[in-house]
Amino acid sequence: MTTYPVARLTALAQGYGGRRVIEDLDLSLQPGVTGLLGPNGAGKTTLLRTLATIAPPRSGRLELFGGPVTSERQARRVRRRIGYLPQDFGYYPAFSLTDFVRYCAWLREVPSRNIDSATREALAAVGLAGRARDRMKSLSGGMLRRAGIAAAIVGSPSLLLLDEPTVGLDPAQRLDFRELIRSLARAGTAVVLSTHLVEDVGAACDTVLVLDDGRVRHSGPPQGLAALATSTAPGDSPLERGYMTALGNHRPGEGAAC
Repeated sequence: MTTYPVARLTALAQGYGGRRVIEDLDLSLQPGVTGLLGPNGAGKTTLLRTLATIAPPRSGRLELFGGPVTSERQARRVRRRIGYLPQDFGYYPAFSLTDFVRYCAWLREVPSRNIDSATREALAAVGLAGRARDRMKSLSGGMLRRAGIAAAIVGSPSLLLLDEPTVGLDPAQRLDFRELIRSLARAGTAVVLSTHLVEDVGAACDTVLVLDDGRVRHSGPPQGLAALATSTAPGDSPLERGYMTALGNHRPGEGAAC
């Protein structure tokens, strides 16, 4: 059993050029599903890129799987255990679905003896087993998104980072996706899900982080976020109103009714 956090960030500062995106962030991730909510520019994608070891911290400390990540050598080692779906991912249009997922498994150094079975399992998990021979260029937007999810989960990573994974999925596919990440969490994976869809967070996540201006404005279970809701906050559900309240409480002059 894991006795240390899957990921830990301590006093993290992150940014690009002269722009600060994240400031003095502390975070600890255990197996389970953590949802990231926040407005555009809040730092959600930057946080995922940092956890994926794509963007080294400007300052602070990153630990993954019980050890610090302070060099490219250490980053390459831990990437074998990380699945990452960015908002936009590249692929060779002429690749079949099987080729694409196999290639991603090879990049993550899934043992060669396991790649075929892991690829089949990943495609089945996202409902694309029957399209395994289809070319990537022939897929619809929703199918491409599911192909990206398959590439992220192939080989059963210990840490799964998903940036807007349900964009383009229809309601039934979103329900299937929720069950998929719940099953991964039950198997011991730490899942971090960044989304603008508050209902997905409420249905699938154990913990919710609300980010704004690079800082955590709220952390806790979905029920705790819903409990923050004020009667004047905008939204169609207690969770949406709680989210808007969490943001409004840290935006002087705007209030919850902005």
